Amino acid sequence: MAEPGPAEGKIDGFLELDLDRARRRGAPEAVLCDAKSIEQVDAIAAEYARLHAEGRDDLGPVLFTRADAARADAVLTALPDALHDASARLLAWPATPPEPSGGLVVVACAGTSDLPVAREAELTARYLGRPTRLIADIGIAGLHRLQSRLPELREAACVVVAAGMDGALPTVVAGQISAPVVALPTSVGYGVAAGGVTAALTMLSACAPGIGVVNIDNGYGAGHLAAQIARWAPAAGE
Repeated sequence: MAEPGPAEGKIDGFLELDLDRARRRGAPEAVLCDAKSIEQVDAIAAEYARLHAEGRDDLGPVLFTRADAARADAVLTALPDALHDASARLLAWPATPPEPSGGLVVVACAGTSDLPVAREAELTARYLGRPTRLIADIGIAGLHRLQSRLPELREAACVVVAAGMDGALPTVVAGQISAPVVALPTSVGYGVAAGGVTAALTMLSACAPGIGVVNIDNGYGAGHLAAQIARWAPAAGE
């Protein structure tokens, strides 16, 4: 495939798609929707559709993240065959993920309230080509639930752990498995949970080694990092 020409993916005034990113980094550019107007999201999705219609077959998978209903509708108008997961506020185009390779990424979350962010992380890792598994509701308030899922967590090449409130779950998990842990603080919690700040500080202060921390509610960043880590691991059973 020839390198993109200077006009491809460029809309004067607000946009220049990084169409070479997949070759440089192994993953295409993603589109953050919630900081953009509906008209801008529509134009970006339409530009991908135009390039695809003109024969570009190396564009995806493209992820549209933090998409509310109106912005998701804008993407689907231009790319009607995209996958839309409303709970994760994420769209993926094309809808079929790549054939999985590398090691297993397990995404675990402390409570059902953390699921939207965990789901964003899991879908991100899946569309970046990793086999994935989602394990929900294993927070430390019911430690027996975590203990029963440890065999599955130990199968992973990398584990993303999403938690709000006290944010302690990544430390507990990292102390029980050999794989690296990506700690994902969520904004779930009352009062001094401070929109996820307390969870983030707990994770940054973790005493268990092998933990990396991403920003609050950044499921995309957590899934991307986990996919990069697991990319070099053997597939399960090898």
